[in-house]
Amino acid sequence: MQRVSRTSSGRAGSRRAGAAALALVAALTVAGCRDDPAEPMAIRIATGSPTAVYYAFGQSLATILNRELPGVRATVVITAASAENVRLVGSGAAELGFTQADVLPTSPALIPSVNAVARVYDDQLHLVTTDGGPVRTVGDLRGRRVSVGAPGSGTEITSTRLLEVAQLGGNAVRRERLGLDDSVAALRAGRIDAFFFSGGLPVRGIEELAGRSATRIVDLGEWTEPLRARYGQVYVSRDIPRSVYGMNPVTTVADPNYLIVRASLPEPLVREVTRLLMERRAELGAAHPAAGRMSPRSAIATAPLPLHPGAAAWYRAAKP
Repeated sequence: MQRVSRTSSGRAGSRRAGAAALALVAALTVAGCRDDPAEPMAIRIATGSPTAVYYAFGQSLATILNRELPGVRATVVITAASAENVRLVGSGAAELGFTQADVLPTSPALIPSVNAVARVYDDQLHLVTTDGGPVRTVGDLRGRRVSVGAPGSGTEITSTRLLEVAQLGGNAVRRERLGLDDSVAALRAGRIDAFFFSGGLPVRGIEELAGRSATRIVDLGEWTEPLRARYGQVYVSRDIPRSVYGMNPVTTVADPNYLIVRASLPEPLVREVTRLLMERRAELGAAHPAAGRMSPRSAIATAPLPLHPGAAAWYRAAKP
């Protein structure tokens, strides 16, 4: 177990965790008394495609919550990803979810029912095509069939913005709105010429595609600054090295990811979720490397969303 509290004694951390767990049990028991005390509290985690990072991360987190939190039953929900996840958490149809930062409104007042638990890792926008094909730059997408991501996904938002700054808006590109798995299948079948997907490294669906057929990822590094100029400072440039997919290294556009929570969830519960998220990083990282890159110090940077009071309490105690 990785420790984030800088106390001189592990006993102090154990006492705090034990006290928090007892407070959680009490909170859930009081809440449950309104209906059926024996019924566990459902924690639905809104994720994304089964071959993308949100799903792997969410599955591992659900396993940890079910194992370590009494009175909780955590499950994952397959979704179109970021924008749908924000809607589900905000409407009460899910308790936790993952989202890209650029999907969120710039003012937290516009999404008052959603708080943040942590900044978890950065997504990197992939523009994937066939090796030896005609698409070598973003400009080569003009007039071609391109999947810009599933409806309600962060990929669709980021790729649409990129096409706009590249002067490929409107009907300049023949757009399809496919999720990752359908995009991979369509590219292999020749039904599209390229697809966008935003995810943490490595994206398993892209990794599997590259292992089966000659594939290229197009360099997007030149578009970071235009995106920042038009849409805000959330975007940064990040490299995709050869070691990730076995392809030529490229630079692309990256976007932070947050784990979000319904604002009305009890503080003891969210504090425990935050503790487990940070203390079980090694286990989460085994499910997907992106999940293991979290740190308490970077996790608190969740603008424009405020941290949930339960998450904020854990970070204050841990002193990242």
